[in-house]
Amino acid sequence: MIAIDNVLVSDEVIESQFVCDLTKCKGGCCEDGDAGAPLEKNELKELKDHYEKIKPYMTAEGIREIEKQGKYVYDQEFGWVTPTINSAICAYGYRDKQGIIKCSIEQAYNDEKITWKKPISCHLFPIRISESSDGKTEYVNYEPRPDLCSAACKLGKKLKVPTYIFLKDSIIRKYGQEFYETLDATAKHLAVKG
Repeated sequence: MIAIDNVLVSDEVIESQFVCDLTKCKGGCCEDGDAGAPLEKNELKELKDHYEKIKPYMTAEGIREIEKQGKYVYDQEFGWVTPTINSAICAYGYRDKQGIIKCSIEQAYNDEKITWKKPISCHLFPIRISESSDGKTEYVNYEPRPDLCSAACKLGKKLKVPTYIFLKDSIIRKYGQEFYETLDATAKHLAVKG
């Protein structure tokens, strides 16, 4: 474990290698799971504030689910999450011509309609964040899905890209530039030492 302030980062985050291979997995993490994408409390407001600008990118089925379930739902295990369609694809997801699941939130962001990229839990995947029971410590773990992410693990090894480098933008978005630089320096120090 690497401790940076009140955040404990699993060694696997710097030791493992990972690069998403969307041509192989087709964005399956957006539909394969026990619930929708976990949301931070501030992201509930983002969904409320930006829904009308996200809606044009959504499927009719996704819009129906939002109208039925709400912009987000509460899950006993994961807390606030995005709604899903038939307990599968995220209501904010859609398939492109190649069958790859894309995010309507991210597409609205890419088209400069909104300033919020997407839920940080999606941006950080395959990193999962959990909190200690007292809420004072965050645990940052590497949790790829064994079958779904096998192509990403292979591609990461082939390209020799550590997970934390692949996720640089999302780690900076979550924890800031200084945190990332500390993590990078620690990873490089441990690599030389090891």
